[in-house]
Amino acid sequence: MDKNKVKLAKRERRQGRIRSTISGSATRPRLNVFRSNTNMFLQIIDDVRGVTLASAITKEVKSTAGKIAQSFELGKLLAEKAKKAGVSGVVFDRGGYKYHGRVKAAADGAREGGLDF
Repeated sequence: MDKNKVKLAKRERRQGRIRSTISGSATRPRLNVFRSNTNMFLQIIDDVRGVTLASAITKEVKSTAGKIAQSFELGKLLAEKAKKAGVSGVVFDRGGYKYHGRVKAAADGAREGGLDF
């Protein structure tokens, strides 16, 4: 089997285990992370209604710094959008990724922006 398919299958299994225990509600929606090679996507999702309350992508961040710095700014941007949507606390869903690098920077940026994990 192709090693990239194996890596994707492992991440999907990890993501399934995480999602079996984590669920967003109206009071504490889920902060979902998707990371690609070039961009990062953050969404705040109410799983009960199946609605995305706020979202952000690295293309919205006006920064020429590295990927980790952009992820930190992306977290702060999402926190601002969440405040406008009336969200103050979230449940963090790392999406099967390890909690380091860009994922950790995005979480730290969201915390600094005012979101409560």
